[in-house]
Amino acid sequence: MFGSPKRKPFIQTAQLSTLVAEGVEITGDVAFAGGMRIDGCIRGDVIGRRVDAKTASLLVLSAKGEIEGSIRCGDAVINGTVIGDLDVEHRLELQSDAKVTGTIRYRQLQMDVGATVQGHLLRAEAQTSAGNVVELGADKPPLALE
Repeated sequence: MFGSPKRKPFIQTAQLSTLVAEGVEITGDVAFAGGMRIDGCIRGDVIGRRVDAKTASLLVLSAKGEIEGSIRCGDAVINGTVIGDLDVEHRLELQSDAKVTGTIRYRQLQMDVGATVQGHLLRAEAQTSAGNVVELGADKPPLALE
């Protein structure tokens, strides 16, 4: 009643249907639809496919998880290690234990204290009615974080 209202999570994780458990190591590319949580290690590209026109794919990488390869998905919550490029269509949440080495492309970003990025951050604007995506600052070099 008198407390502050609960903060709504940036990305809803209720629709996770696939799990790569701790101790599991996959070598090769992985494609999924819907939602996937990774507690293990994937050495290869991870590609999330849309379920339908309204439902983007969701990738959740726990603090125990690791991906060595590029990632492409609709939404992502990263709290583990990524060595490779990260291309997120909508929302990206980098939690406090996230360690990303590579270029990150996103539309919306939430980055918690403690998360580290070694590479470039490139923000894309929302799609226009013509379906074009325009990167902000396209005439300027991307922001490099070390």
